Amino acid sequence: MRTEICDRLGIEFPIFAFSHCRDVVAAVTNAGGFGVLGALAFEPERLAIELDWIDEHVGDRSYGVDFAMPQVYVGKGGGEDATPEALAAMIPDEYRDFVKQTLDDAGIPPRPDDLGPLVMKAAGLNVDAEGPDQVELCLTHPNVKMIVNALGPPPPYVIQRAHECGVLVGALAGLPVHAERQVAMGVDVVVAQGTEAGGHCGEISTMVLIPQIVDAVGDQVPVLAAGGIADGRQMAAAMALGAQGAWCGSIWLLTEEADMAPEVTENLLAAGSRDFIRSRSMTGKPARQLRTAWTEAWEQPDAPTPLPMPLQGILYAEAASRFTRVHAKEFGGSPAGQILGSVDKVKPARQVVLDMVEGWIDTMAGLNALAERAEQG
Repeated sequence: MRTEICDRLGIEFPIFAFSHCRDVVAAVTNAGGFGVLGALAFEPERLAIELDWIDEHVGDRSYGVDFAMPQVYVGKGGGEDATPEALAAMIPDEYRDFVKQTLDDAGIPPRPDDLGPLVMKAAGLNVDAEGPDQVELCLTHPNVKMIVNALGPPPPYVIQRAHECGVLVGALAGLPVHAERQVAMGVDVVVAQGTEAGGHCGEISTMVLIPQIVDAVGDQVPVLAAGGIADGRQMAAAMALGAQGAWCGSIWLLTEEADMAPEVTENLLAAGSRDFIRSRSMTGKPARQLRTAWTEAWEQPDAPTPLPMPLQGILYAEAASRFTRVHAKEFGGSPAGQILGSVDKVKPARQVVLDMVEGWIDTMAGLNALAERAEQG
């Protein structure tokens, strides 16, 4: 089961676990996989706390950090016009009126003024202001062995600084041409992400995309498979198509270590695969997520067109500060992939890793038996 990427990162299993929860990252890393902390939700000071905690709980095992640094976003370049306040002021009144009406009609109470100012986090927000410090912070942690960008190739400074520190750089790709560009820029690992995946994704299915990207760049860099992978059978299929490992995200949402609101966990467990849709209503870019009252509101004929990143994300964050506070079940969603339609229980993250390994072994044994039977005529 060990592949080249396992040897390069010093891990036992080629199972890569993307999660915004440090407990999941540590649990998977300690189980022999490679945990990857999503840094989007953390300003540099908070990120330092999270990384220190992970270091304390994984010993000398390696792990990674994932950023969301898009190539195109409002406010690119930073400066006074790119502050959260300046960007929030760009949101037209009709959008705020639409959101207010949607939440009011659902009986969601306003956010109390005594809670203080909302700490704004959204994909594409503060990329220029916080990104460099976040990257430098990660590079001071010797256990961080890979930095990944979830939205295409990372900025050139990320690749340069990571390589200067001996850290690998990864990037997600939804098209072969994207993978080729990333490798030309110096990316060391390409994550081929199919449309089944949660979060930002393209339109090509994982089964089709993996061999296309492997054929395009697989002799230059390792390729990981993402989208629709949660057990050993799917992992074996991905590796049969040329991937060196599996990049999983959605499955960790339904683990005991995940920091999830109870109504979101309940909704995810009850959902079928068709309930995970691609929508621009959360971030401004197409992202697969659980269908909720929020996504449905933006599908109505009278709904405005979602704003570009990060303006739509700011609008969503403001709305979420209202409906998450009261645990409104009809709005309880999350970026998540279609694979969760096959999951009906919450497990420890370590058990998920071990189940994937055992399932992979069983699948390979079955294939080997089939091959032997074919040889015997």
